[in-house]
Amino acid sequence: MSLQVRELSPPCWPELAPLIAESEAEGLRFLARLRDDDLAGRVRFDGRGEVLLGVLDAGSLIAVGGLTREPYVNEATVGRLRHLYVRRSERRRGIGRLLVTALEARAKGAFVTLRLRTDSGGADAFYAALGYQRESESTTATHWKPTAR
Repeated sequence: MSLQVRELSPPCWPELAPLIAESEAEGLRFLARLRDDDLAGRVRFDGRGEVLLGVLDAGSLIAVGGLTREPYVNEATVGRLRHLYVRRSERRRGIGRLLVTALEARAKGAFVTLRLRTDSGGADAFYAALGYQRESESTTATHWKPTAR
């Protein structure tokens, strides 16, 4: 396994197409929304601390995840993990953990808190194992975590 984490800026949509198709086959629309939001200019991953990362294995893109300023709060130091997806065949190998760790490292200095939203029980357990706490008071986030300074 020769994993490489790299920035996907600007996103290469032909390279991301297999991940988008696979996620849609699982009933997930968030990667298609990522593409649509990028192409429409709504989410660009170009602000301070913002980034879209991919994980490659032997040159093949197997995971993607992003970090932006949190759009649901009026506080520039709150970031949002978004659009995290790992190919089904690559799950349970630590790739999601690698990707989140890389996103958290990029958040340092830009964000003091990270938030995210998931409706998956598996993702809930995954984020809890990474130290994210349940957000019970919000309708726009399900988890949060302070960043290491």
